[in-house]
Amino acid sequence: MTTTPLTVVKCGGNPAVDAAGICADIARLVHAGHSIVLVHGGSGEIRRLAGELGVPQRTLVAPDNVTTRYTDPATLEVVVLALTGSVKPKLVAELARHDVPAVGLSGMDGGMLRARRKSVVRSVVDGRTVMIRDNHSGRLEKVRTELLDTLLRIGHVPVVSPPAIDENNHPVNVDADRVAAALAVALGADQLLLLTGAPGVLADPEDPTSLQDTHHISPTGPPDPSATGGMALKLIAAREALTGGVATVRIADGRTPDPVSQALAGAGTTVRIAPADEPVHSSRETEIPA
Repeated sequence: MTTTPLTVVKCGGNPAVDAAGICADIARLVHAGHSIVLVHGGSGEIRRLAGELGVPQRTLVAPDNVTTRYTDPATLEVVVLALTGSVKPKLVAELARHDVPAVGLSGMDGGMLRARRKSVVRSVVDGRTVMIRDNHSGRLEKVRTELLDTLLRIGHVPVVSPPAIDENNHPVNVDADRVAAALAVALGADQLLLLTGAPGVLADPEDPTSLQDTHHISPTGPPDPSATGGMALKLIAAREALTGGVATVRIADGRTPDPVSQALAGAGTTVRIAPADEPVHSSRETEIPA
């Protein structure tokens, strides 16, 4: 584990997210003495590359309304190519442009992320729950931090993404938000920042001005009946980080200037676990100028 305060930053894969701006902001913070691990996804690049290669894309909707990418063998190849061959090199190069030494890693490197492949995934199709058995996705079970600890100790910024490695030493797709949460827990990070293509958690997903300063999440069960898609997974990741001991988790806008610094200063939505004897609720809403 690191001995200086550590922040894990997740750069979302939404094309609207300003990855270059995130890297520039991370560089300023690193030069000021901050210790940072950058985790990334790549949903936009995965969709683009899949389209170029003619690989059909499909979304699975779980019974609790959480959506995930259907990862058949062809899509797994696209995921690996997009994350490790396109998104990651650009982030490493952008950090290098700001004189920050960065090292790009996947969860397979050094056995960093160990997962168990899901033998069956439940998905709702036409109102019926069906079993999907050829999905190459996994559930994280173990994080090894030796490689990250070494890089952080010598002042490097690790840039990490899926895939993980499964029990048969094969790559499996894992959610990047949950990777960020697992790394934050394993490294003893002080903060986890999930930067996305939205201002934070919205009281009304259709109203971008309905930002919640604070969102209380149930310690068990679905994260929020109104949360769907990527936001539902972010709330699950936030809960995993908080229950694992990470003090502060924020979901914030990755499209704004200085997004990391703003999130560190309190921008976006701070996620907290609701006390067992209190109903899940959200605090006041903040109106965002149009």
